[in-house]
Amino acid sequence: MVITCPHCGFSKQIDPEQLPADVTRVNCPKCKQSFALQPPQTEQQQPVQPPPIGERQQPPRPPADSERMTQAEVDALPKAGFWMRVVATFIDAFIVFTLQFLLGSILAFAGVAAMSDNTATGGIAIVVQLFGFAVSFAYYVFFTGYCGQTPGKMALRIKVICRDGSPIGYSRAAFREIPAKFISGIIFGIGYLMVAFDEQKQGLHDRMANTYVIKL
Repeated sequence: MVITCPHCGFSKQIDPEQLPADVTRVNCPKCKQSFALQPPQTEQQQPVQPPPIGERQQPPRPPADSERMTQAEVDALPKAGFWMRVVATFIDAFIVFTLQFLLGSILAFAGVAAMSDNTATGGIAIVVQLFGFAVSFAYYVFFTGYCGQTPGKMALRIKVICRDGSPIGYSRAAFREIPAKFISGIIFGIGYLMVAFDEQKQGLHDRMANTYVIKL
C-alpha cells in the first residue's frame, strides 16, 4: 500500500502486513506531522456496484385492494352539479324518446297488421305504451349498471359510482333508476332538486342507492 502525507504530499510504499493492527495514526518522516492512517480496502469493503438497469428487479406490485380509494378520498372527488346533470338528462331523454317512437311505431304497425278487428286498437295502444316504459327502464338500468354512464353522462363526462368508490352494478342501478327515482319525482321533484343544495350533490335517489355522481 502507498501512504501519502496530506500535509506535505510525501509518499511511501509500505507492505500492509508490516503495520500493527492497532495503528490508526502515523507521523510523516518528512514534515513530522501526524495524520490518520487509512486502512487498505479489502474485497469486502469494495463498494457494491448496482446491477445494470435491465437486470434490476422490479419492486413487487401491491395487491389490488390497496389501490382502492379511501372513503375520504371518494368524498373529496368533484361531484356533478345540478345543471350539468339536467343537460345529461335532456340528452338521454331525447335518445329514449327517439327509441320509443321508432320501436313503438314498428310494434304498433305490426299489431294493427296482425289484427283485422279494429276494436283491438285500444289494446295495441296500451301494449305500445308499456313497451315504451320497458325501453326507458332498460336504457337507464343497462347503461348505468354496465359502466355508470348513460350516453348523456358520457357526453358531459360524469359517472355514477357507489359511495365507497366501487362500480354501481346492475342491481343497485335498477334500484336507483326505477323505485328511487320514482320517489324523487313523485314528491313534486324535490328529490331531484336536492342535488342543487346538497353538499355532495346527492339527490334523494342518490342517497337511497348510496351513490355519487362524479366528474371525470
